[in-house]
Amino acid sequence: MNVTSLTKSICNAVTTAAASAMVGSALLTTLGVAHAADFQERNIKFAMQTNPGTAQYDGAEKFAELAAKKSGGKLKVKIFGGGVLGGDIPVVSSLQGGTVEISQMNASLLNGVFKEFSIFDFPYMFDSEKEAYAVVDGPVGKKLFDMLPEKGLIGLAYPELGFRHTHNSKRPVKTLDDLKGLKIRVIQTPVYIDTFNALGANATPLPFPEVYTALEQKAVDGATNPLITIPVMKFDEVQKYLTLTKHQYNPQAILASKKFWDKLSADEKKALQEAAKEATEFERAVSVKKNTEILDVLKKRLEVSEWSPADFAKARELTKPVWDKYTPIVGEALRSPRCAARSRFPRQRCARTESGTASSLPVCVTSAISPVPARSRIAPCCPQEGHTQRCATYCATTGAIWL
Repeated sequence: MNVTSLTKSICNAVTTAAASAMVGSALLTTLGVAHAADFQERNIKFAMQTNPGTAQYDGAEKFAELAAKKSGGKLKVKIFGGGVLGGDIPVVSSLQGGTVEISQMNASLLNGVFKEFSIFDFPYMFDSEKEAYAVVDGPVGKKLFDMLPEKGLIGLAYPELGFRHTHNSKRPVKTLDDLKGLKIRVIQTPVYIDTFNALGANATPLPFPEVYTALEQKAVDGATNPLITIPVMKFDEVQKYLTLTKHQYNPQAILASKKFWDKLSADEKKALQEAAKEATEFERAVSVKKNTEILDVLKKRLEVSEWSPADFAKARELTKPVWDKYTPIVGEALRSPRCAARSRFPRQRCARTESGTASSLPVCVTSAISPVPARSRIAPCCPQEGHTQRCATYCATTGAIWL
């Protein structure tokens, strides 16, 4: 090959390489632009009932902060607290219609969408936050969220409202009998209404934004709330008495409109999902801390009572018909979330078993004690208060088994 030919070949090679480099550069630029376009400028309305100062509002602010951070500032979340976009039930419709993008509310309020969510209103289900987290973050919580898309909703995470207690303006509720006849505002769910009626109160369902006025005008005698909510909402200004009933634990749910969700890119969905999970962890820690610290403050403003173990046992007994009534409604797979949380008992833990035959049901067994009948079908098949309750029939109908 002569010099001219060699030079020509080199020039051709260089030209080809340069062209390839240009194409590659253009391709990388195109890919970069495409990736950048995965985050679009979006204004997201976040509806909730609670106000600044609550752990729930703190959690919503954390969610907004994280969403912006993860999207380079393109996902802009604006919080609408205090029910300014409507009560929880109308907001569910707004989510389904796509006019509100995201909301946070008590998970049990979704019972109108799927009856199974009523499980979160069952009285005296959990003894601690740890137990509740194990349930909502596990298969039960996932199963419930998996139902939502067909009704136009997407479940992102379960922050908490926490344990509820009872306050009123009429008299101290030092015993369960003192609750009789009091007109108590309750959440707008059937289980909650039946629970307080079973305890002897006159349950009065009201949207949360209406509670202060109802208390102030004596339309109701009292209400139930987590401790931190009482001073934040200024309920202590119109109430005199607080009883630590701890009758119910409320998980909340961060929900997205499916119409909104379906418009998002994979990166946008990932950013919002991660933001919800991280904000939930933050909110739970704040909730526990605030509810613990505020009790000393409330003791200076209200007369605080605590029930005896006998009163709590009687309250559980009185609410057993509520469990009986709603257990079949929530469905076979969700009947015993309490047992799913009881991993703190290493020798006696709840699980599921497959017997190998399609028709047979699992039974309650234990490595230490033979199964014995419980006092009723709905008694928790878990150890508590220093003794072990057994429920072969109950476990047989729920799929829970002692190992």
